[in-house]
Amino acid sequence: MPGKLDVQIGGLRLKNPLIAASGCFGYGVEYAEAVDLSSLGGIVSKGLFLEPREGHPPERIVETPSGMLNAIGLQGIGVRRFIAEKLPELRTLGATTIVNICGSTLDEYVELARILSDAEGVAALELNISCPNVKEGGITFGCSLTGTFDVVNAVRRVTTLPIIPKLTPNVTDVASFARASQEGGADAVSLVNTFLAMAIDVETRRPALSNIVGGLSGPAIRPIAVRMVYECRRAVSIPIIGMGGIACGRDAIEFLLAGASAVQIGTANFVDPFIWQKVLADIDSYMTRHGVARVADLVGALDTSAREKEWISS
Repeated sequence: MPGKLDVQIGGLRLKNPLIAASGCFGYGVEYAEAVDLSSLGGIVSKGLFLEPREGHPPERIVETPSGMLNAIGLQGIGVRRFIAEKLPELRTLGATTIVNICGSTLDEYVELARILSDAEGVAALELNISCPNVKEGGITFGCSLTGTFDVVNAVRRVTTLPIIPKLTPNVTDVASFARASQEGGADAVSLVNTFLAMAIDVETRRPALSNIVGGLSGPAIRPIAVRMVYECRRAVSIPIIGMGGIACGRDAIEFLLAGASAVQIGTANFVDPFIWQKVLADIDSYMTRHGVARVADLVGALDTSAREKEWISS
């Protein structure tokens, strides 16, 4: 029987709505001594290409007001090493593992999906078509409606795993990209990835990051991310996984009310690796106070009627 915190993402059932975001939780195994991975709704791996990737040189991370700017450059060990070295341990630890895949070409996404479809312990694929700090590949697909549809549809043809495109906020109308994903065969969408941003060291008059620009995350982006989740919920019928600056249970509930079925926590995990049980406790307490039987009942439960009446009357 489903528990009060269970959520359904397409064909994937999670024991609670909290997922560790890609790029902020390593490959999952690095946090095993601090976090019971089986207690999370899921973990999303660092982005994987077919082959290992070095990423950008330092400096790659810069703190900003209420946030963090990064340009890691999708450094990773490649899909085959992940399957051989990380996935067996994740299975042993009881993690629900969503693998984030990256491609420089459409064929690379397809081949990654094929390989991972045969790997035991992969629960779903998150398609990284939105990293703002690499110059090739995914972001090209993610900023084109046709490209988004094509990569989702191509992956859909070769796997039965749930497919979750990760959408970029660096577009004019993110809801149209959610629709393109749904039309291409996505089981859900996750949003938002980081915002393209820049920081300058005024003493040296040089960019703070070696890549010049990077992706902004953290509490500074949360109100924009919540708005984008709300817009996408009105545009598509598939589930949404929301993220962007979540640092406590109240933040997570905002995303749920806006229309997210689950949430990912990223930057806040660097600040507090023990955040997970605190956020779950906050959500449980909120549900008790408001008489909510199941967390799924919060999804899209935002009441805008009074605000809409005020707007019409004005």
